[in-house]
Amino acid sequence: MTDPTGTARPTPAGATAPPGPDTGTNTGTAHDRRPDDLARQVLSTVRGDDERLRELIGGLVTHLHAFVRETRPSQDEWLRAVDFLVRTGRACTDRRNEFILLSDMLGLTSAVDDVNHTGPPTMTPSSVEGPFHSPAPPRPMGAWIAEGPELRRGERAVVHGRITDCDGRPLAGAVLDVWQANDTGLYDSQDDEQPDGNLRALFTTGPDGAYWFRTVKPASYPVPTDGPVGELLRALGRHPMRPAHIHLRVEAAGHRSLTTHVFAAEDPYLGSDAAFAVKDALIAPFAPAADEDTARRFGMDGPFLEAEFDIRLAAAPAAETGGTRA
Repeated sequence: MTDPTGTARPTPAGATAPPGPDTGTNTGTAHDRRPDDLARQVLSTVRGDDERLRELIGGLVTHLHAFVRETRPSQDEWLRAVDFLVRTGRACTDRRNEFILLSDMLGLTSAVDDVNHTGPPTMTPSSVEGPFHSPAPPRPMGAWIAEGPELRRGERAVVHGRITDCDGRPLAGAVLDVWQANDTGLYDSQDDEQPDGNLRALFTTGPDGAYWFRTVKPASYPVPTDGPVGELLRALGRHPMRPAHIHLRVEAAGHRSLTTHVFAAEDPYLGSDAAFAVKDALIAPFAPAADEDTARRFGMDGPFLEAEFDIRLAAAPAAETGGTRA
């Protein structure tokens, strides 16, 4: 055995040397090792009782070694990459997860979301949750969720639609969780001028499955760029902007829960979302309300925008509903 400096040390009395990899010949040098020998040696140590863990770590090792063989990073590049990851960890706090941000900016969060939320073609697509979700206050249907200074500055808006199953049947008792940024692109957790719970709400649908609420149109905003991920974006020549959107999470008995966005159709960053989360079916226009009847229907006075967005939920598998489908 060796110490941390690489110097050979005798095995202590009563101890046994650690087993070597369960692969053929291990010469211990790179000069006479085939390109994939090292990966096979590492993979031979991926053991344990957790089959899924073995699958994940085995896949990770396979692809990481293939990446090294393909790109041939220098020792300095490898050290810089390790330093980047260390600094990413140090940038994390109770209110900020720099690793989630890194995952978002590399499209990994959206990729994981996509493979975990397949369903019927009529189902509303999912989208990433993002880092700004927090418990929301229950509010009556149609309530104003904007209670800060944005109500004086921003464009007033009504967002409405129906929550149904994939065949269009209304879902009564569905719980809709809403959160969004204000007209300057800030969430309540980022802005001391906003009261806690601002631009957040929990709504419960009635028999018709309809929902609606009053708010201000959100603004597009940059992701945090004062940490390692911001350095990476600048090095890649990428902007940090996310298009204007409202987050929605829906839960209904007998149906799969859904976390998604509604994106403002007029936003200039729809085609270059820094988090790669935009899907065509999630885009809705925030258009000027058409007439006085619409204003009376929603209890609005003065000019306002209207956005309509219906949400269709897929039925939950029978195993999740006690053997029956709702």
